Amino acid sequence: MRVGILGSGLMGGKLGTLFARAGHEVVFSYARSEQKLKRLAREAQGNARAGTPGEAARDADALLLAVHWSRVDDVLKQAGDLSGKIIVTCSLPMNADDTGLVIAHTSSGAEELAKRVPKARVVSAFGTVPSEVLFGVFEARRKKVRPSLVYCGDDARSKKIAAELIRDVGFDPIDAGPLRIARYTEPFTLLIAQLAYEGHEGPELAYRFERYGRKG
Repeated sequence: MRVGILGSGLMGGKLGTLFARAGHEVVFSYARSEQKLKRLAREAQGNARAGTPGEAARDADALLLAVHWSRVDDVLKQAGDLSGKIIVTCSLPMNADDTGLVIAHTSSGAEELAKRVPKARVVSAFGTVPSEVLFGVFEARRKKVRPSLVYCGDDARSKKIAAELIRDVGFDPIDAGPLRIARYTEPFTLLIAQLAYEGHEGPELAYRFERYGRKG
């Protein structure tokens, strides 16, 4: 699969690296320097290269949007026409100083993104775990029990692609339903951040949902 990374910071850089190591063709874009993009591509140890947002989007089967909310409009403009593209977003609608959500409860960042690119197909995923846990999850991906990762969206094919990427990183994908469920997953991310960054055991934190009771 060809995956374009729109935003190569902590989340985008790490997820792009893991996508490449899982066998996907990755284009890193939108970082503070071209040197960083080239370093990420080199260190990914797979089929990865540096490029512009337009180059990342052009032939992509899926795009990962991983920028601060204040940068969303800029990176979308640079990416160009995204009609028909699958956009997997982990960008939270945080305010400038990252102390709270600027969109919550009656809508979500993922839904607002879908309004900005109405001809694209948006899936919300990967935002509910800290970047610090990603490499550990990938290294343990062959274990029988995997941590969960919720995702949501309105297009079945796009969700299937997102679920594949989630599995490739090492998580058990949990389909949470339509895109409007991001209204709940985005605030949930703030709980995860509280536990990861304000606790005493470090940010390498993941979660898992278990079902109990008789099936059928």
